[in-house]
Amino acid sequence: MKYLPNSGKEFDEILKEIGVGSVDELFKVIPEELRLTKPLDLPEGKSEVEVLDILRNLSDKTAGVSKYSSFLGAGAYNHYVPTTVGSLISRAEFYTAYTPYQPEVSQGTLLAMFEYQTMMCHLTGMEIANASLYDGASATAEAVLMADRIQRKKNKIVMSEGIHPEYLETVKTYLWNLPIEIVTVPLQADGSTDMNALKNAADDSTAIIMAQSPNFFGVIENIEAIAGAAKEKKILFGQIITEVYSLGMLKAPGAFGVDIVVGEAQSMGNKLNYGGPYLGFIATTDDLKRQLPGRLIGMTKDNRDQRGFVITLSTREQHIRREKATSNICTNEALCATMAAIHMSTIGEAGVKEVAEHCHSKAVYAHQALEKTGKVKFPHSGPYFNEFVVDVGKNGKDIVEKLTEKKIIAGFPLIYYYPERENQILMAFTELNTKEQIDRLAAELGGAL
Repeated sequence: MKYLPNSGKEFDEILKEIGVGSVDELFKVIPEELRLTKPLDLPEGKSEVEVLDILRNLSDKTAGVSKYSSFLGAGAYNHYVPTTVGSLISRAEFYTAYTPYQPEVSQGTLLAMFEYQTMMCHLTGMEIANASLYDGASATAEAVLMADRIQRKKNKIVMSEGIHPEYLETVKTYLWNLPIEIVTVPLQADGSTDMNALKNAADDSTAIIMAQSPNFFGVIENIEAIAGAAKEKKILFGQIITEVYSLGMLKAPGAFGVDIVVGEAQSMGNKLNYGGPYLGFIATTDDLKRQLPGRLIGMTKDNRDQRGFVITLSTREQHIRREKATSNICTNEALCATMAAIHMSTIGEAGVKEVAEHCHSKAVYAHQALEKTGKVKFPHSGPYFNEFVVDVGKNGKDIVEKLTEKKIIAGFPLIYYYPERENQILMAFTELNTKEQIDRLAAELGGAL
């Protein structure tokens, strides 16, 4: 039996239609002594997250296993995904993510992509966004190629060392056979990009400056200063974001005059899924839209003045004359993008802010709890959102393995990317981490040291 919620106005219309004055009058055939006159003695209701957690714990007990608590991040984040996402995305019209070349039979898919683009513009503060990138790493490479097309006579790319190392490697792979120089700028002691080094590296031959914020080590960069330095030298500036929930608390890139915003939107509607598929995004200003990779969905009117949706910009060269294409991305990311759109429309702007506040407050609490152990250090003093680096004084990989045996995935050992950081672990905190989990992390980590 379906539950159909009705407003007060709808109740009045129903009562009028069936010819009764009130709900009490409707049920007067039931003896008064049998009617419920006070609330049932039931516990307070719980949120969907809490109910699912209770059910999972019951299931784990039945199966004889115990739940892991995870503090992994590094570009992929464990967030709550409303059940509405899975329910709606399983509808038959979303089964295929094939590119909607024929608008007359693809209005539903095109509308979903258009709404996703609109939400990403609102989130990033940019004017244009598309729905056709694989993941954050390839999106970053596409942004660099886009800048190269715009700044044809410039052959240098300046990138902060705070960018996700996999993104840096992907950019190098994309550019390996092109006459483009990649210059990386070091970080300061607080974990943010060295502004003096960045200004010295950027010159008249630089097409774009790329920086990530929050960066790979969790530190929030001074985007306003970097954007100002780029504008002063008439260089494009691209910001990378791997945790889109950070935009629920931090100023949108568009407010700082960022030219291109790229990154990973996996946090919205897409679960971890053992590493993919994920959702790369790109947003830019209206003047640069013709150099966007992939396709752009637009809204129009037909000859009967009815609203319709079409692929507004999508160079056919990317399908038939690949050497002339703005990009050779042809896969349609509509399924992952639609999941993100459903997620964002379900929780709304207030929900995005609330989740962001939860993530940040959990990270602050964890930072304090770990500091109280007296056993760890924090190599970076810069501000953070929901992720930070912890120096455990011993091989970080060994410590993570020890805690994993106790059902705690303590974070990402940085030795995998940075041999000189063998004692450091990158830890991330989301709304799904409880106070009890964080307390246990601090206690077990302190014990292991």
